[in-house]
Amino acid sequence: MLKPETKTNVEARLARVAGQVAGIQRMVADDRYCVDLLQQISAVRAALGKVSNLVLESHLHTCVSDAFHSDDAADREAKIAELVRVFDKNCTC
Repeated sequence: MLKPETKTNVEARLARVAGQVAGIQRMVADDRYCVDLLQQISAVRAALGKVSNLVLESHLHTCVSDAFHSDDAADREAKIAELVRVFDKNCTC
């Protein structure tokens, strides 16, 4: 679960991303120049990357930290496996 201030920040960033995506949709409808579209798509990706980093940082400071401070070895291993799966899905290598 996200801390209230992190949640507020994430929600605000996602609202901006939604606005950017709506803008891209309008650009497509208006037959805007492809490079302009690509630049806006890159901006959305960067904005989502920042949201992802905020959520990851929060997860590390809460769920993962709690697991590593507990005596539950299985929980620690589960948190590691969980993060490996997430990064494996997002790997562009």
